[in-house]
Amino acid sequence: METVVNIVAGLLILAGTFFAFVAAVGLWRFPDIYSKMHAASKAGTLGSGMVLLALAVHAGDTATVTRALAGITFFLLTAPISAHLLAKAAYVVGYELAKSSVLDEMGESKRDS
Repeated sequence: METVVNIVAGLLILAGTFFAFVAAVGLWRFPDIYSKMHAASKAGTLGSGMVLLALAVHAGDTATVTRALAGITFFLLTAPISAHLLAKAAYVVGYELAKSSVLDEMGESKRDS
């Protein structure tokens, strides 16, 4: 049984590091702050959550599992909200969308503010 737990935890760590790597590549390759923020919040949250889930699977005590699950919950609740607020603040300050962007749905709301 311990071997199965180790394999599952190892696979979760590999998947988590893959998503963290995808987030890092997104930060490097995407053209503007908005798409970079999207990569960091989505893939970074999933990668961190999977690594914490691996910790919860591999840990032997209830206290560590509870803390890992609390960390996952914290990531899921805070990362999307903070990314949204940072993107809105960047838009209001005047960071331009990339030239390849197709639609600016916030164009009217910026003029209203």
